[in-house]
Amino acid sequence: MVQLEKFTEKDEQQLISWITSSSLLVQWAGSSFIFPLTAKQLKSYREMDNIHIYKAVDEGKTVGHAALKNIDLINRSARIGHVFIQEASRGKGIGIKMIDKLLDIAFNELKLHKVSLGVFDFNEPAIHIYKKAGFQVDGCLRDHRRVNNNYWSLWEMSILEHEWNANNL
Repeated sequence: MVQLEKFTEKDEQQLISWITSSSLLVQWAGSSFIFPLTAKQLKSYREMDNIHIYKAVDEGKTVGHAALKNIDLINRSARIGHVFIQEASRGKGIGIKMIDKLLDIAFNELKLHKVSLGVFDFNEPAIHIYKKAGFQVDGCLRDHRRVNNNYWSLWEMSILEHEWNANNL
């Protein structure tokens, strides 16, 4: 049973150990951090406003990380970001459980109207999970990031409150 728990200073070193390359860092967090990921960067991240940062725990073991960020209670919106599943835990359904729990927090606890995210176009497993959770494709930001002399395009996706409710009655 996957649970989301608050990400704390004690969790930093494990996350740092998972992010092993500059391209993986960009895939995980866009331009939010600089490689190599450090405790100092994560401290600043934890101290940001309008963000809920979680570790995903399955059977007592931390298996992932995710955040609900840019929380805007006036416009009732937020963005899912920094989603990462530890390599040994991939392909076990943990991703969809993490996203469902984030959406439950967004729509049922925070009473948001819209949740968005960005995912690089080559990340087909993540795109599959987001579509399974009910996200719709809003559009593609072509050649959005330059990584190691290659350009990566980014799919923008979102889900609205009524779409979430229709799938979770």
